[in-house]
Amino acid sequence: MQDVKPILTDAEDSMEATLLFLDEALAHIRAGKANTRILDGIKIDYYGSHVPISTVATVTTPDAKTISIQPWEKGLIGAIEKAIMNSDVGITPMNNGEVIRLGIPPLTEERRKQLAKLVRHEGEEAKISVRNARREAIDHFKKMVKDGLPEDAEKDAEASIQKIHDKYIKKIDDMLAAKEKEIMTV
Repeated sequence: MQDVKPILTDAEDSMEATLLFLDEALAHIRAGKANTRILDGIKIDYYGSHVPISTVATVTTPDAKTISIQPWEKGLIGAIEKAIMNSDVGITPMNNGEVIRLGIPPLTEERRKQLAKLVRHEGEEAKISVRNARREAIDHFKKMVKDGLPEDAEKDAEASIQKIHDKYIKKIDDMLAAKEKEIMTV
């Protein structure tokens, strides 16, 4: 008899990876509050290699509307400023010669709605990925029936994968609700 546990584990691992990816994607959507993670995707040229800003500077949020970047080498201020300007963050950096400050502007109602729509889109992509993991597991169970797995074991495995699927869909919905609330809060 074949064992269905490895397939269930693989499917759950895939769903967990989807959740982590969604968390990372949502962190890069700015919600009107200062969050250092919006800078994670920005790379600067540092002695011939492209590195994240956080590896060459201290990035902090002194208050809810400001991100402060203090490079460890003063010569990097121009490179960091240029990288932020060229990125899709949409914030103009202010440089005083030692520290770069990013003032997070308040979001307009229209921009909040656009960001909420983007959050829902990211969530739907994650749900599709979770559904695909479930479908692949069920297809695998059906092939196992042809190879000698009892049908009642296949039905039990399908019920198990459905429970796992439902758990991850609920987690995604909770993450989306929290992010939308954060975006819509003025």
